[in-house]
Amino acid sequence: MTQVDMSTARLAATVRGSGPAVVLAHGAGGTVQANFGPLLAPLSRSFTVIGADLPGSGATRRDTSPLDLDDLADRLVATAVQEGAERFTVVGYSLGCATAVRAATRHPDRVTGLVLTSGFAALDDTTRARVQRWRTLAEGDRTVLARYVTSVMLGSAYLARMSHEQREGFIELVALTTPAGLLEQVDLVLTTDITDDLPKVAVPTLVIGTKQDQLIAPTLTRALADGIPGAKWAELNSGHAPALESAGAWARLIEDFVNTR
Repeated sequence: MTQVDMSTARLAATVRGSGPAVVLAHGAGGTVQANFGPLLAPLSRSFTVIGADLPGSGATRRDTSPLDLDDLADRLVATAVQEGAERFTVVGYSLGCATAVRAATRHPDRVTGLVLTSGFAALDDTTRARVQRWRTLAEGDRTVLARYVTSVMLGSAYLARMSHEQREGFIELVALTTPAGLLEQVDLVLTTDITDDLPKVAVPTLVIGTKQDQLIAPTLTRALADGIPGAKWAELNSGHAPALESAGAWARLIEDFVNTR
């Protein structure tokens, strides 16, 4: 078993349940609670769930330097080991998919499986433009930022079902919960490219696409499955926020994959 550097700055962790370990890697602009909250209770009935917050999110201190994917992958693994998990499945969401893949290639004797949802190996031009718009607005008014985030995070069908009051309440919540480390996290989205990592993944992998995604092009998530040897594919009928739109179906896909491989 590879030694993990326990002096590595740990990430703040949320730990629930008992059983085989499942480690959660969230996306840019989120937290474990924001990106996985509705999944914590169902998954913790079968697994020890360990969620780690990115620097500048949740209780994890904001980094003073740009985020580095290798460092984040090492810190994710170190946090899981510090919480008592020797081997584990990593569930990545959005940017967390890149963290999960890098963790699997850097720590192959620790990571036993991957579930990758709404992720990407590298951005295409259209998606990059949307993310760059997000990055620009992040330096300005929080309400303007929250309106944009709401428009690209939620699927069009889900948005259409919301009343005006519900949408305004959601926008207010997004504005109030924007993490301190958003700029560094979005910068990492813009520079991430794990294309060369994909053929090196040697653990069972499930890639889950979100069919109504208006932030990360669904074709980019499909490319993750195409690039990872033997990866399985599934889809959710949601936008980029499956924890809000399809939490039950998402949890079942994860549970079935971990239990049957």
